[in-house]
Amino acid sequence: MRKPIIAANWKMNKTIDEAKLFIREIVGKVPKAEKMDTVVCAPALFLDALVKEAAGSDVHIGAQNMHDQESGAFTGEISPVALKDLGVTYVILGHSERRQLFGETDEFVHNKVRAAFDHDLVPIVCVGETLEEREADQTEKIVREQVEKDLEGLSEQEVQRTVIAYEPIWAIGTGKSSSAEDANMVCAYIRRVLAEKFGSKTAEAVRIQYGGSVKPANIEGFMAQSDIDGALVGGASLESESFLQLLEAGQHV
Repeated sequence: MRKPIIAANWKMNKTIDEAKLFIREIVGKVPKAEKMDTVVCAPALFLDALVKEAAGSDVHIGAQNMHDQESGAFTGEISPVALKDLGVTYVILGHSERRQLFGETDEFVHNKVRAAFDHDLVPIVCVGETLEEREADQTEKIVREQVEKDLEGLSEQEVQRTVIAYEPIWAIGTGKSSSAEDANMVCAYIRRVLAEKFGSKTAEAVRIQYGGSVKPANIEGFMAQSDIDGALVGGASLESESFLQLLEAGQHV
């Protein structure tokens, strides 16, 4: 039985005071760690303060991005060494906004995934197709390429620790969500790709999230599916009350 994982992705939102207040409002109210992993992925500016706010609780703090190099002349970038030193435990890699707006390639994402494991960070690796690709029946081709390239060369143990987030790009921040059944079909396909590459035992261990306009009103439908183990949530994770509702719904499916 795979443990559910629900992660907030705040993107470029909140001030430091708003961020700390959010953590205070959810600490002690989230599901116990043995039942569900609760992750808040915040802007890098806030990570140090949020790790301290969440200390000793069942809330994990994650980063939204990082570089693949430990240090160097990379102005404005975030080092995996620094994230680990802060006490961050998760990091989102390969989000479609990073791929589309900042030109990140699968090779770069792969190098970041490798760096995450080198520094004992759990990567949440995002994959997904555009609307044009979906309408051209390219969904499986696109997600296969991303999964294979992003996870290439990892050990079975590393793959088992990886979280994959299937986020159809056309559903992110648009208010349009995939149907639970359609999302599950893609997540099940991702699991078959993992089985081909890394074996069925590894594939069954990997947690696959769905992301794309997830909210309290629809999360139960996604979480009830056979191959969806959680959600990566954007807008609905910005308010503590909404996020707690997501966690509550997710743990009772």
